[in-house]
Amino acid sequence: MSFAFFFPGQGSQSLNMMNGFDGIAEVKATFDEASAALNQDLWAMMNGSDADLISQTVNTQPLMLTAGVATYRAYLAAGGKAPGVVAGHSLGEYTALVAAGSLHFADAVRLVRRRAELMQSAVPQGVGAMAAILGLDDDVVRQVCAAAEQGEVCEAVNFNSVGQVVIAGNTAAVERAMQAAKEAGAKRALPLPVSVPSHCRLMQPAAEKLAAALNEVDVQPPRIRVIHNADVVAHAEPAQIKDALVRQLYSPVRWTETVQLLVREGITESAECGPGKVLAGLAKRIDKEAACTALVSQSSVEEFIASHAQ
Repeated sequence: MSFAFFFPGQGSQSLNMMNGFDGIAEVKATFDEASAALNQDLWAMMNGSDADLISQTVNTQPLMLTAGVATYRAYLAAGGKAPGVVAGHSLGEYTALVAAGSLHFADAVRLVRRRAELMQSAVPQGVGAMAAILGLDDDVVRQVCAAAEQGEVCEAVNFNSVGQVVIAGNTAAVERAMQAAKEAGAKRALPLPVSVPSHCRLMQPAAEKLAAALNEVDVQPPRIRVIHNADVVAHAEPAQIKDALVRQLYSPVRWTETVQLLVREGITESAECGPGKVLAGLAKRIDKEAACTALVSQSSVEEFIASHAQ
């Protein structure tokens, strides 16, 4: 039976987040490879004591990419079968492309560091914000954002599950939208602790520069189907993949539709390949048929392999 692998993005990072793979050679080797690509010790940073340091987007992005690839390599080394399809949430799309053989790992590490730098420089600190809106229909959130813009930017940018939408834009516009969402009946409107308003049109200048960076990177046709965030389709041609990555920076992450598409295809089993259990939780909320296992330790990897051995 075919299954999917999902790769998490920013927000799932934590200090010592690979402790569940203590002593697994592939994990440390993957971090060594990434550290060499950046000339920076990511292993020491992850296992240090500075939570703020790993939450800076220039560090979070390469750390989460490396953790996802390390988990995937540990899974393959333990005898795991390749998934039939992969997808990644935001930054996780790059991890998915590495797993699919489309991006070389070292290139991807440098690329997401560049992506992070471009995102951070596109919007000065304090100018942009993001917030989670819980308990409203997608269309209502879109309407609330449009009304809150008032000449600024405010957009629905992550459709994470039914009734869970993240918005992004200029700080004041996001604050107006949060208030309006509560008045429209939202259960909660929570500001997110991020410095970059991802996936909204404030990211278009960064996307143009990302396109130039991608032109320098070798992208291969993927060996595993990759469902992209921006359009919820798989692309076979390298030029299409690069274009999807550029558009992703200023377009919504359509995660709800991604999981729904796979369920319609009969792919209800999946694994979250990387730190945390965010995507496993979302899958269950999106469709009760969707069963996602979080691979947060070597033992969880071995259990998943054993249950999918047929």
